[in-house]
Amino acid sequence: MRRSTFPVRKIGITVAVVAVFGFGWYLWGQRSAASADGGYRTETVQRGDIRVAISATGTLSAISTVTVGSQISGLVTDVLVDFNSPVKKDQILAKIDPSTYQAQIEQGSAQIASAQAQLRQAQATLRNATLDYQRKSGLAADKLIARSDLDLSRSSLDQAQAQVASAQAQIRQQTASTQTTRVNLQRTVIRSPVDGVVLTRKIEPGQTVAASLQAPELFTIAEDLAKMKIELAVDESDIGQVKVGQVVSFSADAFPDRKFNGVVDQVRLSATTASNVVTYPVIVTVDNSDGTLLPGLTVNAEIEVSKLSNVLTLGNAALRFKPADGSPLASLQPAGQGSGQGQGRGQAGGAGMTDDLKILASSLQLKPAQQAAFDAALEQMQQRQAERMASQASRGGPQQPGGGSVLFGGGGGMRMGGGGQGGGDASMQAQMRARMRDRFNQQFANFRTTLDDPQRGKWDSGLDAQLSAKRVTIYKLVAGKPEIAMARLGASDGSRTEVSGNAIKEGDQVISGERSASESK
Repeated sequence: MRRSTFPVRKIGITVAVVAVFGFGWYLWGQRSAASADGGYRTETVQRGDIRVAISATGTLSAISTVTVGSQISGLVTDVLVDFNSPVKKDQILAKIDPSTYQAQIEQGSAQIASAQAQLRQAQATLRNATLDYQRKSGLAADKLIARSDLDLSRSSLDQAQAQVASAQAQIRQQTASTQTTRVNLQRTVIRSPVDGVVLTRKIEPGQTVAASLQAPELFTIAEDLAKMKIELAVDESDIGQVKVGQVVSFSADAFPDRKFNGVVDQVRLSATTASNVVTYPVIVTVDNSDGTLLPGLTVNAEIEVSKLSNVLTLGNAALRFKPADGSPLASLQPAGQGSGQGQGRGQAGGAGMTDDLKILASSLQLKPAQQAAFDAALEQMQQRQAERMASQASRGGPQQPGGGSVLFGGGGGMRMGGGGQGGGDASMQAQMRARMRDRFNQQFANFRTTLDDPQRGKWDSGLDAQLSAKRVTIYKLVAGKPEIAMARLGASDGSRTEVSGNAIKEGDQVISGERSASESK
């Protein structure tokens, strides 16, 4: 019985041992695969679209809003329009009791008639004084009357002339006063100055209007609601990117399922500061032909700064990645470079700039002599850069821009124009770029003299663009092994960023993080 069961037991033990070894081999294979390419989290370089937009809030209003007031005081007798009433130019909106001004006109007319009667009386006195003076002038010439009688007659003539002038002036004064009253009488009828829609009405029949130092506001009229505007408050950090003509998309809480469009019409210079936040008003014009949008609505808008199609993009996590201290990536060297602690990222930065300069030079369609001058200047620049980096490595000091990890974004981490680093870091980078610009101008001075005017202009603008460009060190996985490379950054939508460079192509896997031991299992 025991002999019959022994082979079965032996076979069972053998099968169990084989299973354990097989499972162990499987685990070892999985661990090896994970160590080959699963030890890192990666982002893939993809082709896609990048849309850069600035968010802001604002309020809708009519392009032209007119406040209608009263220049006179009185009792409101009629109000002929209400809220939302469409009105035409010169249409009557309201009336003020005209009786006071009508009485003043009648009083003025009576005063004018009285002044005219006084004028006729003065004219009659003047004619009599004139005849008397003429008679006495003849008698005085014949020595028939005393000289004093002639002088008295002359005085009476002058007085009569003055009375006529006074009566005429009084008529003009009364006429002007009456005309003022007639104008005020016309003002008792409040008319619309424009075609539009009544937005607000602030008076009721029977209300007394008192126009003393300031004209009271009676109505507010929107001239044309088919075209409206939005006044957006744009942060000072974004205002430099806003230009007239840019497309704006916005939504309103009143219409959550709809998107509306507008165009930037004006970027105003009058800044507003509130709670230490500086904003600038940006005026956006909106087509409201269907009358959907209403004045006063709060809108959430996005100003489309730029839109790029079919460009290489990379997730921002890979651009922000920086190897931890002690990580094998920290001492990684660029492809084709020798050993040397801490030189890899600076060399990658220099290589990235060198490649960009070669691309810029190739776009100028250089002649052989010009190409030779460029190659000589570039070779000299590379030699000086290598000497500078070798000197820094021998001293054990930090690298400076020139093989410049600061200028070229070395050391990992995303360089986005000082974001998150404060104003001091942005100022330092600006100073470094200025020094680099001076250095490049000296380095390529002989080459620049060989260029004609169009080539020189294109070179100068291209060089400025290269120096202002943001670059960052990235770590690619090539055949499961990490390699260091430089990427030039373009527009970003907050999650992905446009990247370019000779070392970057579609489908590249770029490290965005290192997995812990527990994640790799």
